[in-house]
Amino acid sequence: MTERLRIATWNINSLRLRLPLLGRLIEALRPDVICLQETKVPDALFPAGAPAELGYPFAAWRGMKGYNGVAILSCLPLQVLDIAPDWCARGDCRHLSVALEMRSGPIELHNFYVPAGGDVPDREANPKYAHKLDFVAEATTWFAARTALSRAVLVGDLNIAPLEHDVWNHKQLLGVVSHTPPETAGLTAWMQQGFDDAVRHFVPADRKLYTWWSYRNSDWRASDRGRRLDHIWVSRDLTDGLQSQTILKDARDWPQPSDHVPVCVELEV
Repeated sequence: MTERLRIATWNINSLRLRLPLLGRLIEALRPDVICLQETKVPDALFPAGAPAELGYPFAAWRGMKGYNGVAILSCLPLQVLDIAPDWCARGDCRHLSVALEMRSGPIELHNFYVPAGGDVPDREANPKYAHKLDFVAEATTWFAARTALSRAVLVGDLNIAPLEHDVWNHKQLLGVVSHTPPETAGLTAWMQQGFDDAVRHFVPADRKLYTWWSYRNSDWRASDRGRRLDHIWVSRDLTDGLQSQTILKDARDWPQPSDHVPVCVELEV
């Protein structure tokens, strides 16, 4: 028995500010599951009734005041999985994992918000960059130990554009945090612990592909200086079931937009 599953991921950059935009995402993508990052809301203030009002009666969230935060909204029943460590012992609400209940069997879903890493790509001079590299390395080690990983999906704002054509100018951005060699090597090593890149499965590596455009570009579409920071990976047993991918570029023109746009993958599981 196989079922279709549509999963969307979006760095919403403040849930309470952009909650009305979720309706647009749902209308455009019709996902079964929505994973959000940078919700920026502590658990006690999370709009707990909103997911059901939007048609997603099952939800889980993990947040803090002003920063970070992740949430999963689902049409499918889910169970929160407390199987991962407190990454870098920070308690900073950057990861949420659940088991989605499906007739074909559970799907293990991980929603990550990887540290941005600051501006200076130097471990010694910039503790934020060091934290980012350490976070990715710790996640890589943890997933490497899960040798029987299957029926798993990992999504989120991973804050790294790993491939040459995931950025608007590879040579110019090699020294810019999000595309430096230590970051791209680290993210690639993480993905290789049992995952395939679900979006690049459909889009050749030599084609430009972005999910983020800076607020600093007044005409972001004309300049098109983007980066692919938002990712969906699937465990290798699910790769053959991949059906389609969508990067909702028009979301960057929504009122008070996030600087990230939603990414969605449909697969048979």
